[in-house]
Amino acid sequence: MPDQETPALVENMLLLRKEDFDDLLDRAAERGAERCLAHLGLENGHAARDIRELRDLLEAWREARHTAWQTTIKVITTGLLAALLVGAAIKLKLMGGPQ
Repeated sequence: MPDQETPALVENMLLLRKEDFDDLLDRAAERGAERCLAHLGLENGHAARDIRELRDLLEAWREARHTAWQTTIKVITTGLLAALLVGAAIKLKLMGGPQ
């Protein structure tokens, strides 16, 4: 009996049309995506909005970090230039120190 069931199974698998196979793959992919979203806690209808908000938050964080670095560099550069000007003024005795 097992020999008779095996050819029937193989025969049924060969009769699967490409469209049916594509539908089967689509359903499996959708199920997998739904399970993945559920695992991440994003299974409700607000998942797209939540992900957009997370991306916006990440972009804002990156922009703030970039701005902080720019500000730090500007402060250091301004400090160095101010120190050079004060040093030049002292060297040229432009400031009212002891002469």
